[in-house]
Amino acid sequence: MSGINKVILVGHLGKDPEIRHLEGGVAVASFPLATSETFSKDGKKLEQTEWHNIVMWRGLADVAAKYLQKGKLVYIEGKLRTRSFEDKEGIKKYTTEVVAENFTMLGRKSDFEGEGVKQFKPSEMGTGFSADGEDDLPF
Repeated sequence: MSGINKVILVGHLGKDPEIRHLEGGVAVASFPLATSETFSKDGKKLEQTEWHNIVMWRGLADVAAKYLQKGKLVYIEGKLRTRSFEDKEGIKKYTTEVVAENFTMLGRKSDFEGEGVKQFKPSEMGTGFSADGEDDLPF
């Protein structure tokens, strides 16, 4: 039996996507995403924010760079991936990222007017991106 690695996040971009092009012209976009939850403790309403490192590849990265920007609300589906790297001092470090497989821009329709953003279907774009401007979550 194989395992399941599935992540669903709804949050706001912490900054504009940073896009890089690797060897062979492969695009990769990355940005932080903030998810917040509110809870009560000792009769006080508190908010806790978690920050997630999001990575998008190829066509999805290109679409993210074009349409996503700091503060936008987005629904993301993907999987967790942990990788290692060496820092400037040669010390091995680990980071966990969400590799996005598709995303949907959320918010009011007025957020998208004038941008020509409608619905992008994975079969048409090859990116897994959709933007319908609906206030409701897609489930």
